[in-house]
Amino acid sequence: MTDTRLYRNGVLEAEGFPVEEVADRLADDVTVWVDLCGPSRSELAGLAHELGLHELAVEDAMQEHERPKCHIYDTHAFLTIYAVRLDQASGRLRTCEVDAFVTPKALVTVRADDHFDIRAVTDRWDGSAHLAGSGVGFLVHGLLDVVVDGHFDAVQALDEHIEELEDLVFSEQPSNRDVQKRALAMRRSLVTLRRVVLPMREVVNTLVRRDQAVVDATMAPYYQDVYDHVLRASEWTESLRDLVATIRDTQLNIQGNRLNLVMKKVTGWAAIIAIPTAVTGFYGQNVPYPGYDQPWGFWVSTTVMVVLSVGLYASFKRRDWL
Repeated sequence: MTDTRLYRNGVLEAEGFPVEEVADRLADDVTVWVDLCGPSRSELAGLAHELGLHELAVEDAMQEHERPKCHIYDTHAFLTIYAVRLDQASGRLRTCEVDAFVTPKALVTVRADDHFDIRAVTDRWDGSAHLAGSGVGFLVHGLLDVVVDGHFDAVQALDEHIEELEDLVFSEQPSNRDVQKRALAMRRSLVTLRRVVLPMREVVNTLVRRDQAVVDATMAPYYQDVYDHVLRASEWTESLRDLVATIRDTQLNIQGNRLNLVMKKVTGWAAIIAIPTAVTGFYGQNVPYPGYDQPWGFWVSTTVMVVLSVGLYASFKRRDWL
């Protein structure tokens, strides 16, 4: 699947034209966007030959699970970035790799599948069409803005999940298995998000350098806004990782405290039960003792058991042992 656009003098002039026409159209003073979804190696190689793309960048675009980066070549820049989406039900983070070739007059995006909604990018471009005169810098900004907004949304959603996890930890009857399972899922998602978000600072910084000539004076404030969002998402991700670790430690402390409380109560009741056991054991000896054959002996032993048990219970209750 391919998608194309052509801007002339900041105005969208054509859409959906064949990829084979890209080289001819770039002969004019225009800006072109080409999106390749699941391209074959030969398709990408043909376009790379027409646009003069470096073979190492093409090789990286065909490989999956590359780290987020921005490599600068003689004729173009190559970006690898990741869009993310959080599964609300499981709390797991799903990533989608997007590669981009940034030339002076063209932006070529490459996706392995359609999990990334490229329509959101074109809608972002259409919503800020007054900036289209900035050429490729305008197109790259729209792509980065959508991806970074997705990072920010994922962090916010994870924050809400962690708040629910906190409530679950401090509930009256917490499910320790459920808490552990959700905490582990949150930790994995945050680790994945951190690997995706933190390198974006370097990616944006590389693009805005003056020697790259990608960002003009008009687009500079917009790239700074994207960079601010990257920083906020990075800091938020780090704080959430610490918070998940704190929640786990808190859960273990609460479990320990509850276990100590249970043991304290069990020990207290065991001490109370030991009194009648001792008294009945004493009176159960096979030797004569005062009152062993008299009714008052039974009542004396019963009274001793009741009085001592009640006294010990009151003493434990006053010390908050029961």
